[in-house]
Amino acid sequence: SALMLLAVEASCGYVIILTALYWCTECMPLAVTGLLPVILFPMMGIMESSEVCTQYMKDSNMLFVGGLLMATAVEHWNLHKRIALRVLLLVGVKPALLMMGFMGTTAFLSMWIGNTASTAMMLPISNAVLKQLCDTEAQAEEREMDLISLRGSEVEESPEARERRLKREAKYLKLDKGMSLSVCYAASIGGTATLTGTAPNLILKGQVDELFPGNGDIINFASWFGFSFPNMVLMLIISWLWLQFMYLGCNMKKLFGCGMNKDGDKEAYGVIKNEYKKLGSVSFAEGCILVLFVLLVLLWFTREPGFMPGWAAVLFNKDKPYVTDGTVAMLMSTLFFVIPSQLPRCGGYSEDGKPLKAPPTLLNWDVVHKKMPWNILLLVGGGFALARGSETSGLSQWLGESLAPLQSIPPVAISFLLSLLIATFTECSSNVATTTLFLPILASMAVAIKLHPLYVMLPCTICASLAFMLPVATPPNAIAFSYGNLKVMDMAKAGFVLNIIGVITINIALNTWGTAMFNLNTFPDWANVTTIPTP
Repeated sequence: SALMLLAVEASCGYVIILTALYWCTECMPLAVTGLLPVILFPMMGIMESSEVCTQYMKDSNMLFVGGLLMATAVEHWNLHKRIALRVLLLVGVKPALLMMGFMGTTAFLSMWIGNTASTAMMLPISNAVLKQLCDTEAQAEEREMDLISLRGSEVEESPEARERRLKREAKYLKLDKGMSLSVCYAASIGGTATLTGTAPNLILKGQVDELFPGNGDIINFASWFGFSFPNMVLMLIISWLWLQFMYLGCNMKKLFGCGMNKDGDKEAYGVIKNEYKKLGSVSFAEGCILVLFVLLVLLWFTREPGFMPGWAAVLFNKDKPYVTDGTVAMLMSTLFFVIPSQLPRCGGYSEDGKPLKAPPTLLNWDVVHKKMPWNILLLVGGGFALARGSETSGLSQWLGESLAPLQSIPPVAISFLLSLLIATFTECSSNVATTTLFLPILASMAVAIKLHPLYVMLPCTICASLAFMLPVATPPNAIAFSYGNLKVMDMAKAGFVLNIIGVITINIALNTWGTAMFNLNTFPDWANVTTIPTP
C-alpha cells in the first residue's frame, strides 16, 4: 500500500507540473488549463469529481465577482475617467509632477478597477497631454525663428533650428517612454494595495482559508490593506524617483519648473480641461455609483477592523463567521441591478403621449456579460483545486518533509530568496499562474520548518505582481508597449531595477509592520495541520 500511496502523490505531482507547463507556455487559454484538474484528478483516483468541482466557487471567488461587478459599473459609466482627470487638474503639468500625477492616479484606480482597464484609460490621456506640450514648445520656437528670419531672408530651416528641433523631439520621445512606463508600472503596483485589486491577492486569501481552515479570517480586506497599502506607497515613490532619474534627468529646478515656459503648461492643461468638459456634469448614475462604492469600501473596512469589534461580529457572527467580505461585496453589487440610472419622475406620460418606461438600472446583464473577465474565475478555481488535490493526495506533506533541511537557514534569507525567485518567474508566466503554483508549496514548506505560513506567502503574493521587465509579463505592459515608442530593452532596463526595489521594499515591510500586524515571528496554532486527510 506504500507504493500505492506514492503513486497517488506522484500522479498529483504530474497534474501540477502539467498545469504549470501549460500555464507558462499558454498553449491553451489559461482558463481552460485551469479546468484540467476536473478531468485529471478523478481519472487518476486522486479526488472525487464532486469534491474537485466545489473548489471552483469558494467564498473568495464570490468576493472577486463582487469586486469585478463594482469595477464594471465604474467603467461602464466612465466614472474612472472623471476621477483621473480631476486629479490631473489638481496636480498640474510640470513634467515631474505630471508623472507623479499619472502614477498616483493610475495606482489609485487600479486598487479598485482592473489593472488593465486603468492602464488602457490613462495611456491615451498621457499621450495627448505630452503631444500638446511638445507642439506648444515647437510653436514657441517657430515664432522665435520667424522673428529671426524676418531680419534675415533665409526660408529653409537653418542648421541651428534643425538642431533644436531634433533635440526637442529626442527630449519628448524620452519623456513619452518614461510616461508610458510609469503608467503601466503604477497599475501593477497599485493593484497590490487592496484584496480585490488583482487576482493573486485573492488567491492568497483562498489558499490560506483552504489549507488552514482554523485561521480565524486572518486575511481580510482590512488586514490586507493595512499591510499592503503603506508598502504600495513606498514602492510607488521609489519607482517615481527611479523613472525620474532615468527619463527626466536630475535637474530639480527644471523638473518642478520655476519660471519655465508657461504657455506650454497652459495649453497642455487645456487638453486635460477639455477632456473633463467633454464628460459633462456629474450624472445621477455616477453619483449613485460613487456612493455605493464608498459604502462598499467602508463596510469592508469596518467589518472586522482588528483593533475593535466590527459590525459583523456584533450583528451576525456571534458564534460562527457567517458574514464574510464576499457577502458584503455581493450585497452591494446586486444593488447595481436595482437602482435606476436616472432620477425616477412621477407622472404617467411623456411629451408624445406614450406611457413612460422605467429608466434602465445602473448595470444590466448584457454589459456585465461583455465586460466581465470570467476566465479569471476558472483560473483561480483551478488553483484552489490543485491546492486541495496536493493536500488530499499527501503530496504537500511529502513536499514539506523534503524541504525540512531549510530549517537551518534564517527566515529573513528564506523570504528574500523566495521573493527573488518569484519576481523572476512571474516575468515569464502570468501573475495568477505564478501565485497559484507557488503558494501551496510555500505553505507546506512553512509548516515543515515551523515558520509562520504568511511569512513566505505574503511576500510571494505581492512579488507575483512585480512583472516589470517584459512586454508579455502582464497585460498593462503589453498595452504600454503597443503604443509604439518603447523598445523591449527600455522596459527591461527600467523594470530590472524596479523588480529589485520591489523585492527589497516588500521584505522591509514584512520584517517591520508585517511582523507586528500578523505576529509573524510565532508559529500559530492554526498552522499546525498534522491532521492531513490520508486517502
